[in-house]
Amino acid sequence: MAEAQTNDLTGIQKAALLLISLDQQLASAVIAMLDKDSIEMVTTAIATLPEVPSDKRRAVEEEFYQMLKAQEYLEQGGLEYARQLLEQSLSPQDAGEVLKAVEQSIRSRPFSFLKKAESANLLTFIQDEHPQTIALVLTHLDPKQAAEVMAGLPAEKQLEVVRRIASMEHTNPEIVKEVEKGLESRLATIVIQKYEKTGGHEAVASILNLADRSTEKSILESLEEEEPELVENIRRLMFVFEDLILVNDKGIQQVLKEVDNESLALALKTASDDLKDKIFRNMSERASTLIKEDMEYMGPVRLSDVEKAQQKIVDIVRRLEETGEVIIQGRGGGEIVV
Repeated sequence: MAEAQTNDLTGIQKAALLLISLDQQLASAVIAMLDKDSIEMVTTAIATLPEVPSDKRRAVEEEFYQMLKAQEYLEQGGLEYARQLLEQSLSPQDAGEVLKAVEQSIRSRPFSFLKKAESANLLTFIQDEHPQTIALVLTHLDPKQAAEVMAGLPAEKQLEVVRRIASMEHTNPEIVKEVEKGLESRLATIVIQKYEKTGGHEAVASILNLADRSTEKSILESLEEEEPELVENIRRLMFVFEDLILVNDKGIQQVLKEVDNESLALALKTASDDLKDKIFRNMSERASTLIKEDMEYMGPVRLSDVEKAQQKIVDIVRRLEETGEVIIQGRGGGEIVV
C-alpha cells in the first residue's frame, strides 16, 4: 500500500511533497488558504525536503487521493459505505488503514460532530446558549451553515453573537475542548493543542455574505448605531473588487455608467483576466479599446492608488445592490441568477 512506502515521512513532509508535485499556480492557491503557522511549517519542509524517489512521490499522491475518496464516501453514506467502496480498489486491510487515518483527521477538528447536523436542528440545539458559546461554535462551522443558524436567532442575540465573533481572535484550545465536550455530551456523536485563529471581522463577513439579505441588513443597521467603524470594516470584507465577477451583466453596465475611464483603467491594473474580460464584454468596442490603451500607456502606478480606485467602484456596487439595481450572483443565500 502507498502508506507503507511513505511511513518514514512526517505529515508535513508529505504535504510539502504533494505541493511541489502540483502545478505551481495550484500549489500557490492551496498555500494561500493555510494559516500563517501552517505556511511557515510547510515552506520550511519544502526548503529542507531531501531528495525523494519518484515512486515514493507517487505513493504520497496515491495516499492523498485515497484519503480524499474515503472522506467523500464517509460524508455520503457513513463508515460501512466507505469501507465497501474502498475495498473495491484496495485490500480490506488497506481500506481500514485509510479509513482510520481519515477518521482521526475528522475527530481532530473542533465541533466536527455538529457539521453534519441540519441547520434547523442545530439552531434548536444552541439557541439558548450564551452568545459567546454560539459565537465560538459558528466560527468553526461552514459559513453557509453558520449563516443559516444566525438567521434563526432572535435579533438581539444576533447582535451579541456578531460582536463576539468580530472581537474574537485567538481562543485557548482548552476552552474550545471544554465547550465542545459540554455540547457533545448533550447531543452525542463525534479537538488542537495550540492557539488557533477563530472569528474576527473576516468570519462575520463570511457568515453575513451567505445570510439572507434581510438578516444581513437588520444586523448591520442595528450594529451601525453603536459601532459604525466595525460595520464599515465588515462591509468592505463582504464584497471586494474581484467579486465584480459575480455581478450580473446588467449590473456591470449600470456600474460602468458611474465610473470614469481613468478610475476604471487604474482599478483594472491588478484585476484577473476573467474580470477584465467580463468588464470589456459589457462595454462598447470603442470604449473597451480606449480603456485598454489607457492601461497600456499608464506605466507604473502606486498600489495604493489602484486600491483606492477599486474601492470607489466597490462602494458604487454596494450602493446599487442596496437599491436593487445590481444583482450579485449567489449573495444572501437566495436563488442563483443566471
